Amino acid sequence: MKKLLIVALALFMALGATACGTSSENADDKNVGQTELTIFAAASMTETLEEIADLYAKVEPNVKLTFNFDSSGTLKTQIQEGAECDVFISAGQKQMDQLDITAPDTVNTEKLDFVEKTTRINLLENRVTLAVPNGNPKNIKSFSDMSDALSNGTILMAMGNSDVPVGQYTQKILEYFKLDEKELASSGHLTYGTNVKEVTTQVSEASVDCGVIYCTDAFSANLTIVDYATTDMCGQVIYPAAVLKASTKKEAAGAFLDYLKTDEAMAVFEKVGFSKV
Repeated sequence: MKKLLIVALALFMALGATACGTSSENADDKNVGQTELTIFAAASMTETLEEIADLYAKVEPNVKLTFNFDSSGTLKTQIQEGAECDVFISAGQKQMDQLDITAPDTVNTEKLDFVEKTTRINLLENRVTLAVPNGNPKNIKSFSDMSDALSNGTILMAMGNSDVPVGQYTQKILEYFKLDEKELASSGHLTYGTNVKEVTTQVSEASVDCGVIYCTDAFSANLTIVDYATTDMCGQVIYPAAVLKASTKKEAAGAFLDYLKTDEAMAVFEKVGFSKV
């Protein structure tokens, strides 16, 4: 009887080991032929692209998306310095132009050639907004109110750094209202963020009285928007996208860009405030 139990136990363990081995092999099989795409995208796209990644996994189960979210200026620098990237989506034309050999020399001053020119598209449009903390303690209702309060030195406003698209749009707004950024900063009425998410956080935490961010970030952070910038104030906010020349997976990268233009993907973008170009 004892011998039978030992034999049975040995058989059970052998079957278990076989099953585990099969499971491991199946897991490995699922990864065979999988393509990994590295997407560099503006920080303002974090929530939407993460949601779209889940949808794309059902469309292309053999494609894995890896994201790097940051300010477009930082991403541009990383690409220029040789970071592995298949697709770049910028929050401003300037950062894409700086990598595109077909752009004017006045913008692409270093004559960089990183963009696969036939793939470049204008993917989305966003809107620049003035957002306030919950309760709007300083009762700011418009960009005009913001301008008056900054002139009077009665508020603290958050904006992006000068190398960040949202910061560049804010600089144009300050110029529109004939406000001196350097003077406001030196007098302690401006704070800065390295990307739009940092500016959004300052508003959310009420460490500032208002901040200039995209409507999509205000939506994601559940912040109150008191005004929208007009095209006269800062121009259009266009998000270009392109496959990069260094990509070794151009076909898969191009297919992902095509998917971003579909109704399914656009529905995700539009529900947070992006619009189709």
